[in-house]
Amino acid sequence: MGCSFEEWHDIIETLLPTNRILTFHRQGLGQSDIGEGVCSTESAVRDLNELLSYFKIEEPFYLVGHSYGGLCAQHFAKVFPERLAGVILVDSTSVDLKELDALDTPVLNEESDEAWIGKCLDYAQKDKEELREIMKPALSEQHLQFPTYVQERLIDFQITSTLYKAMASEIQQWKNDAEVIKELGGFPDVPLMVIGRDSEFTINAELNSGIPLEELRRFEEKWRELISIQGSLSPKSEVIFAGNSGHSVYLDRPDLIVECIHRMISCGKPSK
Repeated sequence: MGCSFEEWHDIIETLLPTNRILTFHRQGLGQSDIGEGVCSTESAVRDLNELLSYFKIEEPFYLVGHSYGGLCAQHFAKVFPERLAGVILVDSTSVDLKELDALDTPVLNEESDEAWIGKCLDYAQKDKEELREIMKPALSEQHLQFPTYVQERLIDFQITSTLYKAMASEIQQWKNDAEVIKELGGFPDVPLMVIGRDSEFTINAELNSGIPLEELRRFEEKWRELISIQGSLSPKSEVIFAGNSGHSVYLDRPDLIVECIHRMISCGKPSK
């Protein structure tokens, strides 16, 4: 949610010589039109299916989804199981995400969905220069390793107002979306790799954030539990926790993402 596919640049460049890759920005993100402005996992599933039809991609493919994109991937897998050869969920949002809100984490809970939605709707009314002043867009050390043109796109991505309109809508919808996904029935019988972040690495990265250590640990324990549960979606599953990685596994451990994709493609079925 709120991230550009440009952040996957190194992974895409590594895979391109031997694979055909389709990446897309959901409605309102990047240069994608906002459409009717109702952005949800359902709209992401519909748009991806239409893109596949447009590009005449008929053979089963491997679907990779990170964070909120992982929630969209779970939705797609249940609606179009026949389209998939396998799924990789990268530190994916859980269909039980509401359990995170129930934790005793008062400082963390100050940044509620409602507060986040309000902030996004405010940003959605700003122009690029106003957003540049508010957001003060910056690039991480990993981003600075990308070509200059990619860095420029990443900055522009952060100061486009429709991004925040889309995010507000996605946040408004995501808990209901999660319940819809659960009601859709079983996950398809396809190879599944579930990649989670390193809890201790993530906690250490947040130690100076002002969030109490006990809240960080409580949250990370629940997040790890929810990631582990995703491994039960398919009988052909494997759960991996990426050492030395936070939520952005594709930036912290691109080598692991590439390894998992190569292994799934070459083996067709991950080991238990």
